[in-house]
Amino acid sequence: MSKLNFYISLFIISLLPNLVIASEPKPWQMDLQPPSGIIAETATDLHNFLLVVITLISLFVLALLVYVCWRYRENANKVPSKTSHNTIIEILWTVIPVLILVVIAVPSFKLLYLQETDKKYDMVVKVTGAQWYWNYEYPDEKISFDSYMIEEDKVSKGQKRLLDVDNPLVVPEGTRIKFLITGNDVMHSFFVPSLAVQVYSIAGRINEVWTEIPKGPKKYYGQCNQICGVNHAYMPIVLKSVSKQDYKKWLADAKVKFAKVDSDLKIVMNNEKINKEIN
Repeated sequence: MSKLNFYISLFIISLLPNLVIASEPKPWQMDLQPPSGIIAETATDLHNFLLVVITLISLFVLALLVYVCWRYRENANKVPSKTSHNTIIEILWTVIPVLILVVIAVPSFKLLYLQETDKKYDMVVKVTGAQWYWNYEYPDEKISFDSYMIEEDKVSKGQKRLLDVDNPLVVPEGTRIKFLITGNDVMHSFFVPSLAVQVYSIAGRINEVWTEIPKGPKKYYGQCNQICGVNHAYMPIVLKSVSKQDYKKWLADAKVKFAKVDSDLKIVMNNEKINKEIN
């Protein structure tokens, strides 16, 4: 093996860790995060297809401009043409863009249908955006908890600055999840790039979206990308997929730690406490 091939191999190997961890942004990253789940994969395929289409169109227009500038320059056309209409060209520049749009529409409608159709889901999670943190509620399990960003001076080894949180959203791997997304105050945006999930959280309104969590334990990082106030940049999202067994263990602990108490029960308990104090 030549030295050049050896160094090329080392360079490729050095890039492998960055390719494996697909759920977080990378320094100087230019492309989309590698997709996870069928929706993200379909959206990435559409993005790549559109990139090819617009590149070809741009190159064609550039070549046409260069040709026109060269072919009809003043030196070569002492007497300029006075042609104002060309039926064939006018038909072509109407029909061809329509055909291009039809070709683009096919995968676009496929992705739209995939996102909007009511798929069967394994669990429901309610997400509430607030200034400036997220609240996650598991209605079927009757647990609810807040998720705050870990402050910069408290970030420990292995945690990511401005991205990790104290209580991540934990879900089992290989499941389909239906998110019910709402807000407490101003508009926020629940955005997880590698899952192709981006839904606005609006007070007084519930938006629905579903996603598929692939098999394999992994962390998926996201952030609110709606300018929602002074601490807009400090409400990250961490979705942590774990094995079914680990999820059951986490759920057992969460039912104790994050048990949701109904508001009516809270009122009853407060009234009993007041009555005891009076007596």
